[in-house]
Amino acid sequence: MLWQTSRFAIDLARPQVMGIVNVTPDSFSDGGQHASTAAALRHCEQLVRDGARILDIGGESTRPGSPAVPLAEELARVVPVVQGAVSLGVPVSVDTYKPEVMQAVLDLGADIVNDVWALRQPGAAAVVASHPLCGVCLMHMHRDPQTMQVAPMAGDVVAQVLSFLAQAADGLQALGVAPGRIALDPGIGFGKTVEQNFALLARQQELAATGYAVLAGWSRKSSLGAVTGLAVAGERMLPSVAAALLAVVNGARIVRVHDVAETVTALAVWQAMEQQRQP
Repeated sequence: MLWQTSRFAIDLARPQVMGIVNVTPDSFSDGGQHASTAAALRHCEQLVRDGARILDIGGESTRPGSPAVPLAEELARVVPVVQGAVSLGVPVSVDTYKPEVMQAVLDLGADIVNDVWALRQPGAAAVVASHPLCGVCLMHMHRDPQTMQVAPMAGDVVAQVLSFLAQAADGLQALGVAPGRIALDPGIGFGKTVEQNFALLARQQELAATGYAVLAGWSRKSSLGAVTGLAVAGERMLPSVAAALLAVVNGARIVRVHDVAETVTALAVWQAMEQQRQP
């Protein structure tokens, strides 16, 4: 399986580690650490050294209850980092739902649009469809960041997530976007309970069976804290690595993580075992 993006056809025969670069003062896990352009670019370089094969740059926190960021402010945060990151030799993803930001970063050479709104904002799908090759990740989110955990989903969350993402992908294909450009993210923590998040992990093969690449983002999420007792996000490295490995075992081809070196090491052990399964 290949994930076609602007500059790279990403080989998903092996799972790919996507390193998180939060250019924000208020991320739930590392807010403010990489808020300046210089700090963010140093972090990008370190993540690549650690083994990240994709960088995911975001200028607006989507933690529960987070306020929206004005367009001009998000552009000011993200654009200079993307300008530097596209020279690092790996695909660059930008975590945004604003079509103006999408257009700006694609014009700079970014490879992937990673949208928690699954291109539901007016004009977003048109930007992706008008680009000849860019990759896109469509994520499921219940409600919006301000209200998603106030009233989480009810009922069979897996069936609802599968239906939503299938419709989103079909709608994008109807605009001319090839399926090989599309990845799907079940949206762990975005309007789901702890039990629902783990149900999505346990049944993730159902999402993988759609034929689209699956991207999983468990890193430092509160559900991991709930089952381990680790209340501080920065202390959840070990459960984050475990969740990333379980996501890969259950069909994810891309894992979005903060702790890149540790995740790469864990996946190397899993891959060594998998190679012995080959006939």
